[in-house]
Amino acid sequence: MNPQTTQVDDLRLVALPTAVNCADMFVRFALTEWSLRQLQDEASHVACELVHAVVQQSDSKVPGFITLRLRLHGDALVIEVEDASLLPPVVPETLTGRKTGSMSLQGGGNLMWCEMGLPTGMNASAVPLPRRERRKPPASAGGSEPEPADVDDEFFERLLSKLNRSPEPPPGSGPHGLR
Repeated sequence: MNPQTTQVDDLRLVALPTAVNCADMFVRFALTEWSLRQLQDEASHVACELVHAVVQQSDSKVPGFITLRLRLHGDALVIEVEDASLLPPVVPETLTGRKTGSMSLQGGGNLMWCEMGLPTGMNASAVPLPRRERRKPPASAGGSEPEPADVDDEFFERLLSKLNRSPEPPPGSGPHGLR
């Protein structure tokens, strides 16, 4: 982690078409946790484009792993996608005009990234860390009835719906089926 990095979160995915939907959900969740909802659409688009580029280049019969990483540092959100491909990384043309880059990693693999500015007047150290509630330890097996789980059925329905979305692009939705 870069010494200037204030927060980081990552997700390891298999380089299959479903990784694009998972990338979208991961970015939206992380940015909600970091109180950066205003960046969700743009950041999700960038992450999906980077992940899609890696998936397109990978062998679907023997897919490798992808690591999608979000980093807050300075006045920027950096979206990184790391893979183990032997082919050189190619930043998607759809991200032309943005602050992007790519490199082959020592020891194998590639890294592509795109840097997005944080909202005016905000820097990484001002972004609040997510707050987690302490969970009660599980009751001992002493006959007490367990408390019901705090589950949001609607969330799981949305999650399953997004995971089951067809990887086929809807008509007129852009070069990679991404909006």
